[in-house]
Amino acid sequence: MTTSLNRPALDQWPDLAEVPSGLRTRVSAAVARRLFVAGISRLPVTVHLEGRTLGQGGPAMTVHRPEEFFARLGRGVLIGFGEAYLTGAWDADDLGGFLTVLAADLPSLVPPGLQRLRALAVRRPPHDQVSTRANSQSNIAHHYDLSNDLFELFLDPGLSYSSALFATAPVRGDDHTLMTAPEPGGDLRAAQTHKIERLLDRTEVGPRSRVLEIGTGWGELAIRAAARGATVHSITLSTEQKSLAERRIADAGLSERITVELLDYRELGTAGSPHLAAYDAVLSVEMIEAVGYDFWDEYFAILDRVLAPGGKVGIQAITMRHDRMLATRNTYTWINKYIFPGGFLPSVEVIDRISREHTSLRISDRLSVGSHYAATLRQWDTRFLAARDRVLALGFDETFVRMWHFYLDYSRAGFGSGYLDVNQIVLDREDPDRPW
Repeated sequence: MTTSLNRPALDQWPDLAEVPSGLRTRVSAAVARRLFVAGISRLPVTVHLEGRTLGQGGPAMTVHRPEEFFARLGRGVLIGFGEAYLTGAWDADDLGGFLTVLAADLPSLVPPGLQRLRALAVRRPPHDQVSTRANSQSNIAHHYDLSNDLFELFLDPGLSYSSALFATAPVRGDDHTLMTAPEPGGDLRAAQTHKIERLLDRTEVGPRSRVLEIGTGWGELAIRAAARGATVHSITLSTEQKSLAERRIADAGLSERITVELLDYRELGTAGSPHLAAYDAVLSVEMIEAVGYDFWDEYFAILDRVLAPGGKVGIQAITMRHDRMLATRNTYTWINKYIFPGGFLPSVEVIDRISREHTSLRISDRLSVGSHYAATLRQWDTRFLAARDRVLALGFDETFVRMWHFYLDYSRAGFGSGYLDVNQIVLDREDPDRPW
């Protein structure tokens, strides 16, 4: 998305309105400039900076206001890089393509010696965004309660806000299956339905199944489970999602089979809870990302406690490599600040370790579909940009449009480069008769 060189209106964005300044900024900006030029010069990109062209050729970036760009990059690192895009200090015609190149080389962009100083350069997550019981609902509201009308502009008709699963060939490995990359422009509605139906199949949801869903979304998985004859208890912390999900469930004629409750997942596992060992299938699609590193042990322990004997847990999780997870677990990111407060991505290894050490659950099936999320995000971004005027009509401003476009393409770059993955994971018990 190319814009004019003038800044977007920043009245509602206090951290963007003023460019960092002062001696500390001048020093950090000088360091950022040297690192940026050195790193970019060896990558397959084209960067236009102060009359020079850097890089080995590829997706292009133009730095319109170098002093601001390096001031923000030096003081804010990756947060500053994203904020400089929001203000228009730099731009890229193929934003997703440019960011994908950077994401593919992200761990090595900073020299190893300087990476050891990471803790001095990046911020830690603020205390009011740690996903405690006190903070979790406000974290969720920041994103999911923005506007149901906004999400309807770019999602498929079923309002699935997670990776789709397109029809491609599986490649079987030693401990998981990898789905090959889809062709561009696949049927998003069909792919979202395929994703849900596969998870229901793998957890054996059918007539009389008692299903717990953690993270309602806008109700599509619950509707499809109930259409199979299951009884569904779905919990959410989003008041906006709950309202629309209940309307969609009623329109589908399934209100007697589905209950949607505003409830923190931690309430499920308390002593004397009626939910203990109560569900044949526990399902959660891309909700674990909001749980937070410090609470994964408790999250999986609760899944174990509420699962009935012989039951299965099915989750879809955005994951990252274990070494990158460990390196970034105390890092406050652009995504945390502007999109998902309190969010953090697990690795497959940590899911396996926690389930073995803290539960009776074991991974029995895993499907990797990272390239399918890249294709999903590409379609969402195309639809979002096409609906720009309707986004503005909802009361959002041009800075929000740039922010959301950056978020969707920043995410697509993670999956397109392989830096991130998404997995459908099924867990069951080694001893299926054990209650919990």
